[in-house]
Parts: sequence; structure tokens; C-alpha cells
Amino acid sequence: MIVDDHDLFRTGLRNLLEEQGVQVSGEAASGTEAVKSVREIAPDVVVMDLNMPGMGGVEATRLIAAIAPLTRVVVLTISDEDADVLDAILAGACGYLLKDASIDELLAGIRAASRGESLISPGIAAKVLQRVRATSAQPEIADAIRSELSDREIEVLKLIANGKDNAVIAAELHISPKTVKNHISNILMKLQIDNRIQAAVYAVRSGIV
Repeated sequence: MIVDDHDLFRTGLRNLLEEQGVQVSGEAASGTEAVKSVREIAPDVVVMDLNMPGMGGVEATRLIAAIAPLTRVVVLTISDEDADVLDAILAGACGYLLKDASIDELLAGIRAASRGESLISPGIAAKVLQRVRATSAQPEIADAIRSELSDREIEVLKLIANGKDNAVIAAELHISPKTVKNHISNILMKLQIDNRIQAAVYAVRSGIV
């Protein structure tokens, strides 16, 4: 589903995605409309603008994460402001791309989201984690991580927080990509968080990386 308050942008994006074989099940021009449509359509992925009249993309993302946890939100916006990025990720977005991204980058983001993975421009991910590092560490989170996760899961979490993808993590730890995926699923389940970028934020906040 495409959410953007500009008709022309929605129509253009819909045509581009459908040409690439992506099924677009709906459109919405506001956050309120998006939440209502998600209840009705239950799309796999929502491509969400942030700055819209009325309910914005961050609040809509937060509500969608609450009412439809299996629907993944990929933010597609013109804003690379740290606060917007961080707010969207903490609200539950699993991807964050800028509107100057190529169609290939957007398709990669949509496909990653549909698999339950995260795709965030590396520069943006680095900015988010830098901003989180600048805020005070919360040692109680570190205690929770150490009590919940195994040593190997903590190793994986640290590599996620350093921006490594599954293939690099597998190579560094000499394990298979499938094992990495299993570790990440366990980490998210044990820490009760939605996706790997949130896991990275959580790890950085804890001060363990």
C-alpha cells in the first residue's frame, strides 16, 4: 500500500512498482486513511510518507505496528532529519529511504520488509546510531540484554549495531547465514522488539557497543 498526500507521486510510484511486478493493493492520502485501510486490506508492506496533513507518518506507523504487527512499514520521505528518522524507527518502521532513492533501492527495501528484514540507507543508519550514542547510556538495558541473551546472541547483536548485514555477520562468526537469521529471530523475540534496526538502537542505548 502507498501512503502519500500527493496524488501525482502516488500514481507515478504505483505505475513504477506495478511495472516491476509489485502488487499495489491500495493507496492512502493521509495517516488516518492509511490506518483505516490497513485494517481493511492488511497489506504485507506499507510505503509511508512522513509529512502529511493531519496524522503524520510517524503516528500512523505507530498505530499500524499496534493493530497489524505483520504489516511492515517502509518510510519513503524527503527528510533525512535525525529526529524524523529516529522517531519513525522507534515507532516501528523497518525501512527508511529518501525520495531520491532509485527504484532498485525502493524495490530492495520493499522486498526486505516483506521478509521481515530492515533496509535503511547506511548513511541514515549511521546517523541514527550516532544520535543514540550521543544520548546518555541506560545501563539497566545492558543488564536486561546480558540476562536474556546468550553470548553468541550478544556477539550477533553487537555486529548488527555496527551496521553489518547477515552475510558479513556469518563470515565474521564462521556460521551460516541461516544460523545468523535464527539468532536474530531469537534476539528480537527475547528482547520483544520488532526489527534489527530497533535492536541496533537498543544495543547502542545499552552501552554494550
